[in-house]
Amino acid sequence: MTPPVFEVRWTPTVLRLLKLIRDRKVQRLLVDAGKSLSVEPEKRGKPLWGPLQGYRSLRAVGQRYRLIYKVEPQRVLVWIVATGRREQGDRRDVYELARRLFRQGLL
Repeated sequence: MTPPVFEVRWTPTVLRLLKLIRDRKVQRLLVDAGKSLSVEPEKRGKPLWGPLQGYRSLRAVGQRYRLIYKVEPQRVLVWIVATGRREQGDRRDVYELARRLFRQGLL
């Protein structure tokens, strides 16, 4: 049996974050990684915990960037909610950004 094809949607917030990335090649690779989530997104990336429980993280662009996404299996839908570089300890870190968006009710 063929797995269902999920619809991948990008939130307005993540589209703004994507535009802030100056390197067009990196932008394209992130978009391609997002498109890859249309098939078996629950098996890709890793589940997050704490305030981001229920979301998943996919490594992209040579492991430096992440896509944070949520899978809605009953609707066959994937929401990409944040993207950015993994910079542990930095306030610009993608996970710190996602936590701030969550606290503000934007996720």
